Amino acid sequence: MQVFNCAEQDQRAAGLDAATESVRRGRLVVLPTDTLYGLGVDAFDRGAVTTLLAAKGRGRDMPVPVLVSSWRTLDGLVEQVTGQIRDLVRAFWPGGLTLVVNHAPSLRWDLGDARGTVAVRMPLHPVALELLARTGPMAVSSANLSGRPPATTVHDALAQLGGAVEVYLDGGPTPVGAASTILDCTGRVPVVVREGAVSLAALRSVLPLVEEPVGR
Repeated sequence: MQVFNCAEQDQRAAGLDAATESVRRGRLVVLPTDTLYGLGVDAFDRGAVTTLLAAKGRGRDMPVPVLVSSWRTLDGLVEQVTGQIRDLVRAFWPGGLTLVVNHAPSLRWDLGDARGTVAVRMPLHPVALELLARTGPMAVSSANLSGRPPATTVHDALAQLGGAVEVYLDGGPTPVGAASTILDCTGRVPVVVREGAVSLAALRSVLPLVEEPVGR
C-alpha cells in the first residue's frame, strides 16, 4: 500500500505512474474527484471489478459507474449519443453529473447487473483526468465500505479500505464533497435517479422536461 501526496509535483508524478501500473495489473486504486474520493479499477477487467465490489462489501445489484477523461470517449461506450445527451455533456462535463445510458452492444465488460446500461461521468479534477487519460475508462465507486459515510479526504478512504487498496492518490479535500447527480437518459424523457452536485433547476435550464425523482 502506497499513499502519494499529489500536491507535491514529484509525488504526483510517481503516484500517477504507480496508479497506472496498478490499474493495468487489476489492482485497486483510490483517486480524488471533484465530488468524492473514488475506488477504481480498469472498467474492462471483470476480475478487478469483482475485487472492487468485494472490497466495498457491495453486491452486483449496484453496478459500478464508469469515469472517462474526455467527451470523445463517450462515443465509443454508448449505443446512441442523442441530442439530449450531447446538450447535457456540453453543459455539465467535466463535473458532477452522471448519465445512465444504454452502452454499446459490442462492449464486453461486466460492471454488475446493469441490464445493458452504464452510468458514466467525466470528473472535474486534474489528478483524476490525468490518470484516466493514461488508463482509459475506469470503473469507479465511492471509496468507502457499503453503508458507511463517503470519503471526502484520502484519510477517510484509507481508514475504511486500508490494505485492500494498492495505491492512494491524495488530492486534498474534495471540492464539492457530495455525490454526483445521476440522470437516467435511457428513456425519451431523462429522469433524476439521485440528486447531488447538480441541481434539478440546473438540469432543467438545459432540458426543461427532466423529471424529478419518484416520491419526491
